[in-house]
Amino acid sequence: MGHALGYARVSTGEQDASLQHDELTAAGCYRVFTDTASGSLESRPELNKVLDQLRPGDTLVVWRLDRLGRSIRHLIDQLAALQERGIEFRSLQENIDTSSSGGRLVFHLFASLAEFERDLIRERTNAGLRAARARGRTGGRPPLLTKDKLRTARKLYEQQDMTVAQIGEVLGVSRTTVYRALRRETGTATPVRRRQTTIKPEP
Repeated sequence: MGHALGYARVSTGEQDASLQHDELTAAGCYRVFTDTASGSLESRPELNKVLDQLRPGDTLVVWRLDRLGRSIRHLIDQLAALQERGIEFRSLQENIDTSSSGGRLVFHLFASLAEFERDLIRERTNAGLRAARARGRTGGRPPLLTKDKLRTARKLYEQQDMTVAQIGEVLGVSRTTVYRALRRETGTATPVRRRQTTIKPEP
C-alpha cells in the first residue's frame, strides 16, 4: 500500500497553515509540504517537491481543491497527470477520493465541464471576430494582431484555459504571432505553457 503525502498552500489573508496541517495529518499524511502565497502562483517549489516524491500507489491529499489548482483547467491537468502516474488524489473539504468510483466520477465530470467552458470561450471569441469582419474588418491570417485581438489573446492567456496554439487558432494567427505580440506588450519573454493533457475516459 502506498503513502499519503499532503500539500498545503497558504493564500493571501490567511495567518498560517496550521488548520490545513492538522486536517492533513489527521487524514493519515505522514508528511505535509507547504507553499506560501508570497510570489507568483507559477512558482510553487513545495508542490514540485511533493510531486517529485510521489510514487505509483501513493496518494496526494489536499485540504481543499483550490490549494492545488489555479483554475478548473489547471486542476484537471494536474489530476490527469497524477492519474497517468498511478497516483491517487484526495480533497478533504470536497470529500473527493479518486481511488473510489464516486471520486473518479467527479473527476471526469470536472474534466467535461472544463472542456465545455473552453468550447464556450472559443465560440464567443469566434462570434466576436465574425461580427468584427461584418463591420468591415478583414479576416484571414494577418501578420500582426489587431488591438482587439491582442486584448482577447491576453485575456485568454491569463485565464490559463487554452494553449497559445489554440489561442492562435481561434484568432486566426500563428502561435508565433501570439507569442511575439504578448512579448511586445509586456516587454518581457512570455513563458511557454505546457501542452494540455487530454483526459481519457475510463474503459
